Amino acid sequence: MLTEQNILDALKEVKDPELNKSLVELNMIRNIQVDQDNNVSLTVVLTISGCPLKATIEQDVVNKLKEIGANQVELTFGSMTDQERAALAQRLRAEAGGGQSGQGGQVQGHTAISPLLASDSKTQFIAVTSGKGGVGKSTVTVNLATALARMGKRVGVIDADIYGFSVPDMMGIKQRPTVIDEVILPVEKHRVKVMSMGFFVEDNSPVIWRGPMLGKMLRNFFSEVHWGELDYMILDLPPGTGDVALDVHTMIPQSKEIIVTTPHATAAFVAARAGAMALKTNHEILGVVENMAYYQLPDGSKDYIFGRGGGEKLANELKTELLAQVPLGQPDREASVDNPSPSIYPAESLIGRIYTQMAENIVQRLEVKTG
Repeated sequence: MLTEQNILDALKEVKDPELNKSLVELNMIRNIQVDQDNNVSLTVVLTISGCPLKATIEQDVVNKLKEIGANQVELTFGSMTDQERAALAQRLRAEAGGGQSGQGGQVQGHTAISPLLASDSKTQFIAVTSGKGGVGKSTVTVNLATALARMGKRVGVIDADIYGFSVPDMMGIKQRPTVIDEVILPVEKHRVKVMSMGFFVEDNSPVIWRGPMLGKMLRNFFSEVHWGELDYMILDLPPGTGDVALDVHTMIPQSKEIIVTTPHATAAFVAARAGAMALKTNHEILGVVENMAYYQLPDGSKDYIFGRGGGEKLANELKTELLAQVPLGQPDREASVDNPSPSIYPAESLIGRIYTQMAENIVQRLEVKTG
């Protein structure tokens, strides 16, 4: 016959998907009862009422208990009290270095410095930028991030394109972040943690902010979000060389950059400004991505619809590498009917393989350098 201890031991392996911590460690498993036929009932106390990942937690608990011999499993759900949430938030802040006793974090007034930004941080920052809009910068961001995640890397994305946020829609994210007593948990999709201004704007409303407010929001995305440990943080910057780009250069001096352009000579000419800004602020340019480089015809030949040579010319001008030439293509929406991600290319597709190769190249360069 199963015992309460058997159940607790088994559920130590089941984690809250947002916090990546054991349900037992978080004291979320309560009121365990087992009858002589190994029918189990228990209560799972969620961080908030209406937790968006309730169904996932329920399935994981049921599966784990049936693995150890439970016959029927009956779950009821509750939510933490205000006091319990406050205690959990305090713990998360401390673990993230945001509390007075946390490691790696410092407090300036009321704003903590994220350990991701600390001088001893192991997180690699990659800012994806362009000279102008419409060249596919955000598409490059989300596909590079998911390619890195497929390699087993712990990846976060900050949609720092405050005015033109599009990452949640591109990744098929419908839910909003969970907030525990002012600690924000990023939304995870395709094993990538995501934070975007789009989560906090109603009905796709325009954002009418000036420079100081933009900088504050970007800092909040670090100091108030519980990212956990990350290998890579990808930042989708606004096009051009405006306030947000300047804040990134100041806030994250160790960030590397990828410049996105199209093959057209004018697009490459404009993108050179973003590259020049990176060089002037001592940011290393990882390379150039030439998006919409060509259209792959059925017979295997290439049609260079937007011209050719812009990416290579830009890479030569910036004395860097042409990381990838990505063709025009439509992601296979049928690959994920239940949970579509309109801009994520399957790993086995032509474009998916290009992003995988680019991610492998970047990992080899950065991890050999720091290893």
